[in-house]
Amino acid sequence: MRDFIQAATEKTAGLARQTMLYAGNAFDRVFRSASMVQAGQTPFETLHTDGLVSLRYYPPLQEDFIELDGITIPVERSSHRTPVVIVPPLAVNMLIYDLFPQRSLVRFLRAKGFEAYLIDWGTPTRAHSHYNLHTYVAELLPAALNRVREHSGQQELSLHGWSLGGMFTLFYSALSKDQNVHNAIVLGSPVDSHASGVLGLLNQRLADVAGFIRKRTGFRIHDLRPHWFHSPGWVNTIGFKLTNPVGSFMGYWELIIRLGDREFVTNHATTSAFLDRMVAYPGGVVQDTVVRIWIDNQLSRGTVQIGDAEAQLANVNANLFA
Repeated sequence: MRDFIQAATEKTAGLARQTMLYAGNAFDRVFRSASMVQAGQTPFETLHTDGLVSLRYYPPLQEDFIELDGITIPVERSSHRTPVVIVPPLAVNMLIYDLFPQRSLVRFLRAKGFEAYLIDWGTPTRAHSHYNLHTYVAELLPAALNRVREHSGQQELSLHGWSLGGMFTLFYSALSKDQNVHNAIVLGSPVDSHASGVLGLLNQRLADVAGFIRKRTGFRIHDLRPHWFHSPGWVNTIGFKLTNPVGSFMGYWELIIRLGDREFVTNHATTSAFLDRMVAYPGGVVQDTVVRIWIDNQLSRGTVQIGDAEAQLANVNANLFA
């Protein structure tokens, strides 16, 4: 009888400890998630800001070694001559480039001896609805690159662009014919938007409908005010998650069943800090993207209209990795 009581007491105490652990992790995840986020720990300097767009510089790391995905990497003290400029897409927050201390692009670049710069596009509001592809490609991006050249003392640059940031990289290089873009790394940027799987088929149907309306009525999407195309951050967050609804649901389901795992809960909070805090698309960019990229599929023909100018991809002089 005594052994039974002792076993029951120990089991009850264990369940109580587990319940407290689950409750504590759940409370922190819901009400103190900011304190759990591991992203954005790499120090940087803000070299310039105009109130919306800012330019970051990541100085040399202080550590001699860093851990990245379980691999110990020695930090190189000598710097490569050509700086790397990260050109992000719109709508995402910049945490993605420094999401975890052990999974950080900016830390990796610095550890490998690259002078690392990042253009933070900021958080556009409806006051920026008139910003279009020309604004970013022919105005904001060139201004940021000029400041990188001034700060680094180097004319040749390597540009690293992901998604729409990759398009910005291509469009800028083609439009400006900049001979000093030495390398262009373009990731996840469609060149033929009508050949992108299911989304490509949808774009083809959209092009058919738009062509019919143009022919019958003369109506153009650019006839409307850019204000009507402004896409708030919360809309972009929902849209991003709807691209993989099952995966989004399973992420929260796994959180529930693994609430007792503090490391998992912390990682979930960190990832959510990126996924749940997307920012707005300016209306003018949405207009241009829908018409130039999705409907007219201009890039598939090696050209794209930027404002009143035409950018020819054949004019890209950089070593291209895509």
